[in-house]
Amino acid sequence: MKLLSSSQILELSVLSLLEKEDLYGYFITQKVQEVIDISESTLYPVLRKLEKNDFVETYNQEFQGRNRKYYSKTAKGIGRLAELTAEWTEFHTKFNELIGE
Repeated sequence: MKLLSSSQILELSVLSLLEKEDLYGYFITQKVQEVIDISESTLYPVLRKLEKNDFVETYNQEFQGRNRKYYSKTAKGIGRLAELTAEWTEFHTKFNELIGE
């Protein structure tokens, strides 16, 4: 049984949020912080890594006179999400069996 690293869990979280719509960085951070105790400064390197690896792409959009950087998943990102989801599901299933749930 392979345990996802904290970085992979954050990647899974971000890509899952982007599954339905494009989102801007601060919103992504706020949503992830609802479930994982992390600082904003922890998530932005993950977003940059996802972009560097072509799992997400970015664009700027004006909002109330300021530009927001939006993230959208790529085809490669969809594949990465499927891979991480499968690993998470396998871990979750086996762990639940281990603890008798």
